[in-house]
Amino acid sequence: MQPLRIGIVDLDTSHPGNWVPIIKELGHQVIAVFDGGTVHESGYASQFAKKHNINVICESLEEMAPIVDAVMIHSVDWDLHVERARPFVEAGKAVLIDKPMAGNIRDIRQLLEWERSGVRITGGSSLSVCEEAADWHRQQDPGDPIVTVLAGCSVDDFNYGIHAFYFLQAIMGPGIESVRSAGVHLQHQIELLWKDGRKGFLSVGATQGYLPFYATVVTEHTVKHLQADSSRLYRAFLEASLPYLAGEAGPAAAISQLLEAELAAVAARKSLSLGGQEVALKQLSDEDPGYEGAAFAAQYRMKAKGL
Repeated sequence: MQPLRIGIVDLDTSHPGNWVPIIKELGHQVIAVFDGGTVHESGYASQFAKKHNINVICESLEEMAPIVDAVMIHSVDWDLHVERARPFVEAGKAVLIDKPMAGNIRDIRQLLEWERSGVRITGGSSLSVCEEAADWHRQQDPGDPIVTVLAGCSVDDFNYGIHAFYFLQAIMGPGIESVRSAGVHLQHQIELLWKDGRKGFLSVGATQGYLPFYATVVTEHTVKHLQADSSRLYRAFLEASLPYLAGEAGPAAAISQLLEAELAAVAARKSLSLGGQEVALKQLSDEDPGYEGAAFAAQYRMKAKGL
């Protein structure tokens, strides 16, 4: 296996620091970093690079693109993701975009267009490939179909809540057709309808205490409760993603499948604004507001600074 030369773009969250050691353990190199200053002050990239033995601190994305094979984008402002990815897409490099990949339909359409044009691109939530969902599928009797699944987590509706959408899809599979908000009682309750008629349910949003990533799977013969082990998520995600970024394997899931999670979240928000009207994913348009990355990033920065 030829080691990938990986660049890290934006150091906003805890993910870059947690991922770099795993990337190295899996035989690849992190050779460059760039930070746009959304969360951290000037000079943070130098501190990060020194801590993780990364040699190159880039002042621009254009400086990074020629020297890497792949890039990982960690901007907490998801509205920056497409433009952060563009120089690497144009340079023919592989791209991984951390969750949420996009918060509006315009950006989702661009990511899908890149996929159709042959760009090697992936990302999203580590819950898409978590070991708990994979283990459930390995043990499940194909003749015992799913009746329904309830999944959820806490913290917020989208930046963290998107994990629950991915977890539900990892269990139920692709094919989400429409979404209906069931309203808010402490958390936002959401009904998702699959093309084959199955329904799944989510409960996401802030709670007084932290709730883990969970799912209760009901089949015709069994009830199984799954709770994701957070300590195993990053490795599972990187083990699934790095061979694809290196061109040595296909994707664990096509980005068009993964983006169903973001589409479903946008549809849930629209449905809530419409008083619980069912919203089909294919009917979403660029005019639908989605989730504002810049507004979330401003709050995230204040919280990081203890303000």
